[in-house]
Amino acid sequence: MIVGVPREIKRDENRIAITPGGVAAFVERGHQVIVERGAGAGSGFDDEEFRSAGARTAPAREDVFARADLILKVKEPQPEEFDLFREGQILFTFLHLAPEPELTRALMRRRVAALAYETVQLPDGSLPLLNPMSEVAGRMATQIGARLLEKPQGGRGVLLGGVPGVPPADVVIVGGGAVGLNAARVALGMGAQVVILDISADRLRYIDDVFHGRILTLMSNPFNLGSAVRRADLLVGAVLIPGARAPKLVTEEMVADMKPGSVIVDVAIDQGGSVETIDRVTSHSEPTYVRHGVVHYAVPNIPGAVPRTSTFALTNVTLPYARELADKGLREALRANLALAKGVNVLAGEVTYEAVATAIGVNYRPLQALLS
Repeated sequence: MIVGVPREIKRDENRIAITPGGVAAFVERGHQVIVERGAGAGSGFDDEEFRSAGARTAPAREDVFARADLILKVKEPQPEEFDLFREGQILFTFLHLAPEPELTRALMRRRVAALAYETVQLPDGSLPLLNPMSEVAGRMATQIGARLLEKPQGGRGVLLGGVPGVPPADVVIVGGGAVGLNAARVALGMGAQVVILDISADRLRYIDDVFHGRILTLMSNPFNLGSAVRRADLLVGAVLIPGARAPKLVTEEMVADMKPGSVIVDVAIDQGGSVETIDRVTSHSEPTYVRHGVVHYAVPNIPGAVPRTSTFALTNVTLPYARELADKGLREALRANLALAKGVNVLAGEVTYEAVATAIGVNYRPLQALLS
């Protein structure tokens, strides 16, 4: 199979979907890899490293799309790329289609086999391809929030860990999954007072056990959430429903009750956002805006700010699945690997992931009906 890796063109995105080591893993199995020139520069890889690993380099993304059977990317295709796809081509990337009706319909129209990293799901419910980026985003959310709390950044001038005789900041994390756990780990390490809210009592028990009771856990309901948000210096949105739009749990009224200069970092923005006042996407170059006196950070590709770490972490987990697609072909790989099959969001012009179909308002077609 010919594997194509174009340069990412989403604003401020510096990751690449493969490392030179990943290229070598494909080549040693007899596959060809084509990498767009300059695609690895943002992650610290030059073209010669990819060529030494066995890849060919192409001068433009059009060449990559025209020749490849399997396209590996990091972020969802941008409008300039929609018409480069051809029928039957396999796309493997982060898609987050629930808030992207235009992209979803483009993939349907081009009859692309679109597999989303974020919906590949193991039998225990875990998301192996999303988890590393959730770990990065969670840890960075606290770093970013600590920086934005500084007065020159528009914050209320609070040091996250305080100093002796001065209380630390209050960090409130909505969602106890991988993002929330990693945000809490960094916040606790910086000396903050941390609260995590989640709807699962079992998850809260697990968090309490992991952190030995050093974090306050609360059942997520409107009353507890409103009280916690009101006290927060830093609020981290860490809600995830695989494949679906994030629910708007933090209302505008709650945000209006927050302290002036407090900060919201909504990691769920790539699924539409979990905060009602997060009504637009920001970027690494223009990351914030202020609403009700509160600093809002709504960058959808947070790990793109640390592209070298993120590229290695992502390739570590995506490579075995991508290699299975190349070795076996799409249909055999999907039949053999149920976790990978859950990654299919669009196939043969149909939406095969129910949460996406519901969010977009199109018909849902079970994957098995198409494979049979």
